[in-house]
Amino acid sequence: MDPVLNPFAPGAGHKPPFLAGRDATIDGFKVALNRLVVGHPEKNFVLSGLRGVGKTVLLRTAQNIATQAGIQSAMLEAGDNRSLRGQLASRLRQMLLRLDLSEKISDHVKRGLSVVASFASAIKIKHGEYELALDVDPARGVADSGNLEDDLVDLFVAVATAAQAKRSGVALIIDEMQDLQPTDLIALIMAMHKVAQHSLPLLLIGGGLPQVVAQMGAARGYSERLFQRIDVGALDDTAAREAIKKPLATAKSSISASALSELLSATQCYPYFLQEWGKHSWNCAKGKIIDIGAVRSAHPLAKSSLDESFFRFRFDQLTEKEKRYARAMAGLGDGPQKSGDIAAALGVGVQSLGPIRKSMIEKGTIYSPVYGDTAFTVPMFDEFMCRVMPNIGK
Repeated sequence: MDPVLNPFAPGAGHKPPFLAGRDATIDGFKVALNRLVVGHPEKNFVLSGLRGVGKTVLLRTAQNIATQAGIQSAMLEAGDNRSLRGQLASRLRQMLLRLDLSEKISDHVKRGLSVVASFASAIKIKHGEYELALDVDPARGVADSGNLEDDLVDLFVAVATAAQAKRSGVALIIDEMQDLQPTDLIALIMAMHKVAQHSLPLLLIGGGLPQVVAQMGAARGYSERLFQRIDVGALDDTAAREAIKKPLATAKSSISASALSELLSATQCYPYFLQEWGKHSWNCAKGKIIDIGAVRSAHPLAKSSLDESFFRFRFDQLTEKEKRYARAMAGLGDGPQKSGDIAAALGVGVQSLGPIRKSMIEKGTIYSPVYGDTAFTVPMFDEFMCRVMPNIGK
């Protein structure tokens, strides 16, 4: 079929043509964000899941819902040496200015901007890394200590109070939360705790790899009472079928039952892989109906595309020792593997692998679902490792 009309568009953070299987999560966002406006704050959210399951898409959906509800929102991404303080100062300044578009800024908004100015001044004094154009004087002695745990509380309270005065709310959306520095994560949780104590209209919606939940628990034990944990995984059979069939129907085409079953089996119903296989199956189809031959023709194309982008990016971040560790894991089969079994496959002692395992966790390649177990953060990475490294090597 015509590739120009192909409805499938795999890509990092791309919204699929039909967002299937996430209705309960989206409804939860709608309730929480609309309750925020009427003065009934709900628990915050943390989305946890592997790469390619659609966490970023859901976070952007939450931001759209916030906009529709009249709530000011800011989305930022942790990691890659991004300064949390700098990103917050910039985004919250913009948010406050959107709260009050009149020529004469209200007192609450002006107070919020002065606290943002103080918060930003600590960056310039301590790190010399950030400059913000603010037409207000800093609120001296507030949010300017340079200690993020203290300053973030002052900042969030000031911004949320300004939003409350405007009968609005604030949605702070953070992607890749597992990459936050431990001190930044502690500061965020403490600030949200203070916001909750004052019943202020500020909601944090975060997303991260599976280890983020354990990181939050280690940062502050009460985080489990502040956040609703939502596990985002592969779609169930019904939702996966909808994710393929509905975009095809919109494009006035379809897929045979056997072809669809073949496609679902190949993708294990992971959202990103559904888009990849859907794209190539469409391009391989000879007519308006995708048959099993088209899906089978798509297999090598989809795998090659994933190997050169989705998988390769993470593989290239690994050292040679880490690649051997990953290959040993892959050789043991699908699912979490015991540390002892990985060590045995490599012919070394368990203790010697500790630094390698720690480094791979920090890179976001693997995580520990339970103590002593290790799993890949990327679905089907085990199959890729066996393709790219036929042998473990030495």
